[in-house]
Amino acid sequence: MKGPLFYSKILLFGEYGIIKDSKGLSIPYNFYNGALKNDGNTSENAIKSNESLSRFAAYLNSINSDLVKFDIESLQNDIHSGMYFDSSIPQGYGVGSSGALVAAIYDKYAFDKITVLENLTREKLLKLKAIFAEMESFFHGKSSGLDPLNSYLSIPILINSKDNIEATGIPSQKIEGKNAVFLLDSGIIGETAPMVSIFMESMKQEGFRNMLKNQFIKHTDACVDDFLKGDIKSLFKNTKRLSKVVLNNFKPMIPQEFHELWKKGIKTNEYYLKLCGSGGGGYILGFTEDIDKAKQALKDYKLEVVYNF
Repeated sequence: MKGPLFYSKILLFGEYGIIKDSKGLSIPYNFYNGALKNDGNTSENAIKSNESLSRFAAYLNSINSDLVKFDIESLQNDIHSGMYFDSSIPQGYGVGSSGALVAAIYDKYAFDKITVLENLTREKLLKLKAIFAEMESFFHGKSSGLDPLNSYLSIPILINSKDNIEATGIPSQKIEGKNAVFLLDSGIIGETAPMVSIFMESMKQEGFRNMLKNQFIKHTDACVDDFLKGDIKSLFKNTKRLSKVVLNNFKPMIPQEFHELWKKGIKTNEYYLKLCGSGGGGYILGFTEDIDKAKQALKDYKLEVVYNF
């Protein structure tokens, strides 16, 4: 048995902001993927994954059955016979490792599931997002449900606000394009839950809330609009502003050894860095108007180009 592949995702814009109704834009990233397998693999990873699935199944048995019902019996039988999630998606890197797993389980075991082939109305998208948020909160404590949604549908998703999401098209890639979005490997595994709790703690301060609304969300929304319109000049202006706001206000989410590198990008305009997911490690997302210059400036780091335009 080998299930269909589910891909990783990248939230280009909207990290933290979408908790407070900023816009967001999430795209599938096909470089990494995962699938449910049951092939007698007894490696340490397969056994660990199988044990984790067992705990997840118990959790799924307890969630609101008005929202979604699972074939728990089949799921438990498959887990019992050694099923595991075989994934190349790095964990704690902000590219949706738990999201792909949630999507795979829903796809295989949910009754009356909403499928990609249907006409995906806003209601259906919101229902899926609510189901996935409930499922994924097993891993993170609190989830928006967006990562699994992206992984499940494998299409770019535009978040206009919490209750308004839609499938969207993004400007097509130009392989020769000098403008690029890239991932920078921090070499540190990030934990989502502690980062989210730092954010929630900061939200108790009025100054932080004002910054979020008047700067962070404002620049995030502008970046999403620019990206979708293909207004490159404005996009980089707003990404630079966003990078500055993040450096000044989200320091705990940026690994210490990247503070100077972050500053350097803003100063030289060779690249602008931003959080990828909740931060605290994992990948850092970069934007550049000249990928060759950025590669040169960051030659001591592992860099993966995600998108050329």
